[in-house]
This record gives sequence, structure tokens and C-alpha cells, in this order.
Amino acid sequence: MLEVVALSALTTFLLGVGNGAAGEVGKNIALSAGALVRRTLGRETPLPAGPEDRRELAERLYARLAHDPRRADEWAMLVESGQERADTPSGGGMPPAPWAFTNRQKALRQLLAEATRPWEGRPRVALLSGPPGSGTTSVALRLGAENRDRFPDGQYYVDLRGAAGESGPEPAAVLLRLLREMGVDPDRTPTTEAERERLYRQLTVDRGALVVIDHVTSLAQVRGLVPATPDVFLLVVVSGPPLLLEAERVALPPLSDRYAKRMVRKVAGPENAARVKAELPGLLDRCRGNPFALHAEARLLAAGTAVPDPGAEAWRQHPVRATARHASLRLDPETVRLCRLTALGGWPSVGAGIAAAAAGLDEERAARMLAEAADAELLERLPDLRYRFRPEIRRQLAEAASEYGVQECSDAVARVLDALLDRVLHAAHAALPASWRTEPAPEDSVAPGGETDGIAVLAAEAANVVHAVSVAEEHRRITTALRLARALWPLQLKAGHWDEVLPALRVAARCAEENEADARTAGALHFQLAHCLGELGRWEQANRAARAAVTYERAARHLRGEASSVELLGLLHLNRWLYEEAYERFVEAERVYRRITSGQERQEGAADLPRALALVERHQGRALRGMGRLDDSRRLLERAVEFFAGTAETPAEPYNRARALTDLAETLHDMGEDGEALERIAEAEALLTPAAAPHLRYLAGLRRRCEAADR
Repeated sequence: MLEVVALSALTTFLLGVGNGAAGEVGKNIALSAGALVRRTLGRETPLPAGPEDRRELAERLYARLAHDPRRADEWAMLVESGQERADTPSGGGMPPAPWAFTNRQKALRQLLAEATRPWEGRPRVALLSGPPGSGTTSVALRLGAENRDRFPDGQYYVDLRGAAGESGPEPAAVLLRLLREMGVDPDRTPTTEAERERLYRQLTVDRGALVVIDHVTSLAQVRGLVPATPDVFLLVVVSGPPLLLEAERVALPPLSDRYAKRMVRKVAGPENAARVKAELPGLLDRCRGNPFALHAEARLLAAGTAVPDPGAEAWRQHPVRATARHASLRLDPETVRLCRLTALGGWPSVGAGIAAAAAGLDEERAARMLAEAADAELLERLPDLRYRFRPEIRRQLAEAASEYGVQECSDAVARVLDALLDRVLHAAHAALPASWRTEPAPEDSVAPGGETDGIAVLAAEAANVVHAVSVAEEHRRITTALRLARALWPLQLKAGHWDEVLPALRVAARCAEENEADARTAGALHFQLAHCLGELGRWEQANRAARAAVTYERAARHLRGEASSVELLGLLHLNRWLYEEAYERFVEAERVYRRITSGQERQEGAADLPRALALVERHQGRALRGMGRLDDSRRLLERAVEFFAGTAETPAEPYNRARALTDLAETLHDMGEDGEALERIAEAEALLTPAAAPHLRYLAGLRRRCEAADR
């Protein structure tokens, strides 16, 4: 079967191992590969970090397989089981083009010319830019709406403005968003930037597609998206100065008076023709061809509310900011106050809860005020009953809030931080009610229902909470910053939101160090950071953070935290094929766990000690398999399987039992006991629900490997 495991296939497989799909399935494939590497080469071989080292490993393995047909068969089956055919991407979906779109035909022609020019090996990329309010997003959406037939295989739109922070998401997070738009299953989404880029390129080969990345703030965010195939057109949209991107540059000028008039009349409606005619000269003069300002002023004019003009100088300096000032004059002062105080925090999205906290009002009243402000175009409506500020409008409102005084502005931000903390503490507790890593929920406010509701709340507030960690540090509310970051633990553990929470964990861990937070808090935050970095394949950074967590937990004499951090170090070693070192860490973690008595740390999980010991023994069994100590591996894994079956004292855990059965089947397969391995696979399959589809697919591949060896 050597021809099946060609060098190219083996190389491709190893390039993906350890950087591939997230979750338990990807880790199982990686560990099986590491164990087979050891058996093939006769010694422990750490997982190479770089692509060149992985290619060199593939060549060494291939040379050995030429003289070992049985081992070649094993590799052929493993490579085949890891080669799931990439999903056909969905067609995506562009948001609707604006109804009042007016005269950007020249820009559209330029973009279409770049999308359809002769290929000649040059990537089709365009950079669309213009000052705030110039309509860059409208042009991009109109391009998609008018040219669906030219991009038959999909149109994909990713808006980066919803990310926490002014600089937007990291490149890996941009790729993640794009893959989600393309319909890639989360369980098949790679964890590293390099593998995400590779999957993006695989999914766009021989496909005619439009990829729009809106509100880009750095070249790094889109560098990895430049297409390498002739029928993919990448449109990068920047609100502000253009980036130094090698692309066809299309700049949007102000609208001419002719088309500015057309837009105003269209938005105001024919019933307001007389008012438009009277006001049009002054409106055109002050808006200076800015589409956003023209649209907002036309709606204000149609409303028939006479308000004083903020002044020619304001319009000359910045039409969008002047529009915000003008719109504010037609609103109730309390509504304006709510908008200004809410704008102070720079929140990625705004709901009634945040606005109510900022202004010190009840949520029902705040919701009405937000709707009024959105009608005046101070805010944009989002699909989930939330809103967001345009950056320039937010800055104008935040600057105007200074009239309320420094103390009131500071109090407004503090109230939002407190409201967010209360909300996420409840959500974290609902998501992981028995975990010693989550704080008890506050007693005097409404909590989400159960685990699903808790995760949903955390996911909805994730961008705001990540941003709030930095805001809290800036306002010297260090304890709040650390508690907010810790409340993200269920989101990274249960929902895999590693890219989203990583910025907050970096800030919080640094903040804990610089402000000499108590050792237990610092240890917990470094543990979360290490876990997140490990899931993203950033091994060296993860190791440093995990070692710091161990140091802090030991300093705090917190045995449960120390044991858990040592166990995490073992998992990081295990995933890099450092089996002996991983086994040593798991044995060390077991020793620490066994020092905990039922009376010492009951609040921190001592009641869960038998389960913790079963899990760490399972990990020992996995490490022993990689070391080739298969009898010892089998013994420990059988004990884990028995524990998770449940007793009178401990409840059954079907999913963890299925995981342990899978590990046991792997070990039995390595021992040549394929008949018994098939029995364990059947037991595991019976325990899993359809929701565990990736695990079931992995078991199907393992079954094929065992059946082939059992013939």
C-alpha cells in the first residue's frame, strides 16, 4: 500500500497535524500521528514547528516506509482517516445595498475592470478608500448586488468594525471570520493562522468569488487573503487614508451637486419637495458632497424639525461630526446625554443595558432613547436589537460629554463596567455552575437560565467584555479588569472563542503582574491565557504562561490551582509529541491532587477530586501510548473508562467515557488487539449523540484502520 501514502500526501498530512481542526478530533489525529512517528523512527520525535522541518520529517518517514510495508499500511490508513474532503463553501451573503445609493458609477466601473481584466498571473485586488461618510461600504455592497452572475460561486462580506478596540482584529481572527462566512464547520476550522489561510485557498481554488473585507485598519489583516487564483476578486475597503497594499486603488470623491441633489430629493421624498427646494442650497453648501451627511440632513429636513445650524466652521472641518451635532439639536436633551455618556466607553456594540447604565436610567427608557437616536442617525441599528456608533460620531459625542464634567463622565463609564461585570458573572456561573474557576453569581440581579443561556450571553457580550478589560485598566479599576477576564473562562472552554478572548487575557495577565494582584488571581489568569494560546497552537507562549500559572498557584498555596496548571503543562507537551515530559507532568499533577483533602479546598473543587484524578490518569494513559508503554496505557485507560461509567457516588459521564473508550481503542489497535478495539469503538459510538458528529466521523476512520489491520 506504499503507493497510497505518497510523499506528497504524507507531507501534506504532517503540515496539517497540530495546526489543523480544533477540538478533540484534531488532537486525536495529532496524537496518533505522534505515536506512529515514534514507532516508525524508534525514538521520541517532537512535533516540528515549522513547515520545512515537517517536510524533512516526512522525507525521513518515507525513507523508512520503503523498507517496512506493514508500517506503510498503518500510515496509509492514518493519512486517509485524516483527509476529510473540504466542505464546498456556502455561497455566502452580502448585506443589501443602500436604497438611496447615488452616482458611484465611475468607482463601480473601476472595480469591475479590475475584477474582469486579463489574469496574467497578477492577483485581482482592489483597495476602495474614502473619508468617513463617503460611502465606501455602499459601493462595495452595490458592486455585489449588480454583479451576482460574475461571481457564481459566492460573495463573502466580513465587516471588521464590530471587533473590540480601535485597531480591529488580528489577521488570524479575520481569517476565522471569513471561513465562518464561507460556512466552514467550527469543528473543522484550523486553529492557526497559517492553516486557516491554507484552507481559505483550498476553498477558493477554481471558484468565481467576491471577497469583501470592510473597515480594514491594517495591511496585516488582509495580506493573507490576496488571491492566488484567477477568478477570486478581493475588495479591501478602508474608511480613511488608503493602505500600502499592492492593488488597484479606487478613491471616492465627494458627490457632485447634481447627484447630491438627487440623493436629498430621494431621501426626503416627493411630499417634501417644497421644503427641499427652499433648504437645498444651504444643505449642499454645508454637506460638501459627503453622502452620509447628505442622507442624515435629508432625513432631518423631511422630519420638518427646525433646529439651529452648528455653524459653517463645523461643517468645513468635518461633515460627519457636524451632522452629529446637528442631529443632536433635534433630540431631547436627555436622549443626547444618554448618547454622549454611552459613547465614552467606545463599546463595540450598544444595547439597552449598556446605555441605561451609562445614563443612570431604566432599560425600557434607554431602549426608547436609543431608537430615537438611531432615527436621527446618531447610531446604526444591528440585527440583534443592538446599535453601534460610527467612529467619527462616537468621538464627537464623547468629546461633547465633557460639558457634564469629569466626575459624571467617569461615573458613566464605571456604571457600564459594573453592569457588564454583573451580567457576565451571572452568565459564567450559569454556564459552569459547578466549576471552582467561576465566581459565585451576584445575588441581587437577574441571571440567565442554564448552560446554553449563559454561553449565549457571554458570546453576545464578548466584544464588549474584551474591550471593557482595557477600559477598566485605563480607569485604574484593576480588580474589575481581572474579574471581567476571568468570567470569559466558559467561553474559551465550552465555545472555543479563543481568538475573541485572547486580547483580553493578554491585558489581564499583564495587568495582574504589573499591579501585583493576589497570587491566586494571577495564577488563574495565566492559566486561562496558557489554555487559549495552546488551543491556538502558540506553543512557546502557552508554555511560558502555564509555567507562570504554576509559580503563582504555588506561591498562593492553592493546591487545586497548582495541580490543574501542572496538568495543563502536561497537555501542552502531549500535543507537541513530548510524551515522556508530558507523562512526568501528569504524574506530578496527580501527586498534587492527592495532597488535597476533602476539608482543605472544598470551595475550589475538592468535591470533584475523584473526577480530576480520573481525568489525569486518562492523560497519563495517552502519554504512555505515545511512549510505547502500551500495557500500562491500557491499564490506566480501562480505569478511566470504568470511572466515567458512574457509580452510586459518582454520576455517569457518557461523553468523557466515549473519549476514554476512543483512547483505549487507539492503544488496543497499536497493540494489535484490533478485535477488542472494534468492540470499544462500538461502545463509544453508542454513547455519542448526533451532536458529536466530528467524534463519530473520527471513530469511523479508526474503525476502518482496525478492520484493515484485523484482516
